[in-house]
Amino acid sequence: MTQLAIADGTVVSIHYTLTLEDGTVADTSVGGEPLTYLHGAANIVPGLEKQLTGLKAGAKAQADVPPGEGYGEYDPEGEEVVPRKAFPKGQKLQPGMMFHTQGEGGEPQPLWVKDVGESEVTVTYNHPMAGRTLRFAVEVVEVRKATREEMEHGHVHGPGGHHH
Repeated sequence: MTQLAIADGTVVSIHYTLTLEDGTVADTSVGGEPLTYLHGAANIVPGLEKQLTGLKAGAKAQADVPPGEGYGEYDPEGEEVVPRKAFPKGQKLQPGMMFHTQGEGGEPQPLWVKDVGESEVTVTYNHPMAGRTLRFAVEVVEVRKATREEMEHGHVHGPGGHHH
């Protein structure tokens, strides 16, 4: 039986370690469950998805993803200083915390706390990894065809289907 290669419409399970330019490990699945995603559905950063295309189960790869193919360039205009009272009373705020606000069209918009002052909080719409080159060490664990339902929904469903 021929091994399936990673392509759009496949469900891929990988173990990965994400390292930043300075060598800091930012995230890893090693020692836990692999990351499983639907290839071609924008479920992972585009640069990593592009570099995994064509690999098969058992393959190992190093993938350097520039900001433009990862979380984007850092946009200084994406920062805003807001009054501390704009957050729930008693909420302990720390840099790196994520909140959702409403975008212009009413859609949820992620927002990260960048700096916390006595009466003001600096927030940013930039992802914490924006502007950074991402270095992935990846091992492909499994590749399978996506189900029709997974393709329609644009994401992977676990054992026994998916319940929205």
